[in-house]
Amino acid sequence: MKKSIFLYFEQILFKPKNLIDKIFVYLLSPFSFLYCILTFLNSYKKHLFRYKYPLKIIGVGNLILGGSGKTPLIIALAKREKNIAVVLRGYGRVSKGVLVISDRGKILTSVLDSGDEAMLYAKKIQNCSVIVSENRYFGILKAQELGAETIFLDDSYRQHQIEKFKEYIIISKTENNFCIPAGGYREKLWFFKKNILLIEEGKDFFRKIYIDSPTENMVLITAISKSYRLNRYIPKDIPKYIFPDHYSFTETEIERIYKKEKATSILTTEKDFVKMDSFQFNFSIIKLEIKLSSNFN
Repeated sequence: MKKSIFLYFEQILFKPKNLIDKIFVYLLSPFSFLYCILTFLNSYKKHLFRYKYPLKIIGVGNLILGGSGKTPLIIALAKREKNIAVVLRGYGRVSKGVLVISDRGKILTSVLDSGDEAMLYAKKIQNCSVIVSENRYFGILKAQELGAETIFLDDSYRQHQIEKFKEYIIISKTENNFCIPAGGYREKLWFFKKNILLIEEGKDFFRKIYIDSPTENMVLITAISKSYRLNRYIPKDIPKYIFPDHYSFTETEIERIYKKEKATSILTTEKDFVKMDSFQFNFSIIKLEIKLSSNFN
């Protein structure tokens, strides 16, 4: 029940379908207007007192809630740099504070402590240090202590107190342009932002998606934001089990689904798989690679 309610409201935030959805958005719009004003004032205050680090900080962010391709984009961009670290909050982790997930490619902790995105970075980017921290200031200091010269700041846009060398903002198309709670925008593109590079899928970067080790009777199990984005890449008639973003799976519930659907494999994303790779099932993985355009800078 909780999962279906979550997914319903996620759909309203980005793609209101009917009159009831639109009425709901309209009723919440005054709260969105107030939220936007307060967020602007807070963001501008942070910007006025921003700190410049003696490091090359590259931000990757977006303006809306949920996924837009930040993680695979950072993985692609990291191949162009040396002595790098990725600093992120670590959504979904059970740990708190500053935690080193990997030190120059050596993984030091579990996915429970790291969160799914941080563990995916640690496994996908060679010779990279990954640090999670609610306070990015302390995360950056830890990355500097580990010898990083270039830092990728995941979900960077709201970190107005940090001056970046450059910041890529992924433009996501949505049918609802309100800020939360009526829409999916966390912030708008404020006039005072500097060194911003707006990028768009299909123009500045391209996705290559394929299924590794497909089987005859796959069942999709995933916990990513806007999971409907997967529909164009997977078989239409397979059973789908969609969980809230960053959901922590248990082997028991996966086994229940596996048996119920008489599955020959679990179809899931790489981000989800880092939380399930110790489970004793067959897996088919949805692989995602980002190719940058020739004029990407």
